[in-house]
Amino acid sequence: MTGLDSLPHTDPSVILRYRDGLYAVDLLTAAIVEFEFFQWLGEHPSTLQQICDHFGWAPRPADVLVTLGKANQLVQEDENNVCSLGETGREHLCHDTPWDLSHYFESLKDRPVVADFVKVLNTGKPAQWSGHQDADADWHGAMQNENFAVAFTEAMDCRGVFLGKKLADAAADLIGERETRVLDIGGGSGVYSCALAANFPDLKSTVFEVDPVDEIARRKIEERHLSDRVAVATGDMFADPWPGGCRVHLFSNVMHDWDVPEILALMKKSRESIGGQNEGLLLIHETFLNADKTGPLPVAEYSCILAHSTQGKCYSVTEMADYLDQSGFEMLRFQETGGDRGLIVGRPV
Repeated sequence: MTGLDSLPHTDPSVILRYRDGLYAVDLLTAAIVEFEFFQWLGEHPSTLQQICDHFGWAPRPADVLVTLGKANQLVQEDENNVCSLGETGREHLCHDTPWDLSHYFESLKDRPVVADFVKVLNTGKPAQWSGHQDADADWHGAMQNENFAVAFTEAMDCRGVFLGKKLADAAADLIGERETRVLDIGGGSGVYSCALAANFPDLKSTVFEVDPVDEIARRKIEERHLSDRVAVATGDMFADPWPGGCRVHLFSNVMHDWDVPEILALMKKSRESIGGQNEGLLLIHETFLNADKTGPLPVAEYSCILAHSTQGKCYSVTEMADYLDQSGFEMLRFQETGGDRGLIVGRPV
């Protein structure tokens, strides 16, 4: 169980942030060089919708860009949701100041991901995953390729050893010593279910995953000697019936891959599956922005790679609470866990 039931002596968050925030520079470069976004915003304070109307941008990636600007104090937003340049943006990203740094980004404009972001902003559709050969395959499409699915799931599994233990610690008072059955929807390698099982001996879990990830999960769970308590069920979380008998539902690093309609569909399906009022729990383990979406900066940067390669982005705690309310849940609490992640707990109403 090494790693799943204990924490390292040091915090790996600084290492995770290098990978998570990798595409932030490319989105910023596209905004500066290809669209002169900050120059325009300095002359035209605007709402997000007005920004989208002017540039012809899709709302999802445009929101990620504005959030990145706010988290870096390049952009500010007033109580009427009108965005304007912050002092840093005005001094260093406008052509009429002696400290303009816009041209400093010119040499980066030929980076492939910069070109990707131009398309993502204009269409709202994710680009292909970096290094994947199928030009039409975003992350979701690439996961149908077994070799890609193995490589990607292994990558997510290694970070999940640390993040899973932090999740288990945060959920200790919810699970504790009582017998609990968890449905881990879109659970990848099963590392989060394994972490829960390693920390709570009375817990049993079912990982619900699509082919070919289901077989990867079975293999990883067997390697961790937890097959007696962590099962795997195969199915599409959107299209297929969910396994029953689990009153705790877990979405760990799932919601950020999807747009709002898909998030609501998953939450409503969870509410129907859990059943009775005030019974059961919904656990959402994610990277969350703060209420006014001014940070944390590492989360705003992580949202860029999600906007590029998936249909999602990072959402604020307030947005997620609203989606819970629309889906028949009430939010009980939010708490930080580790690696810039947090846990939202919902209860059926």
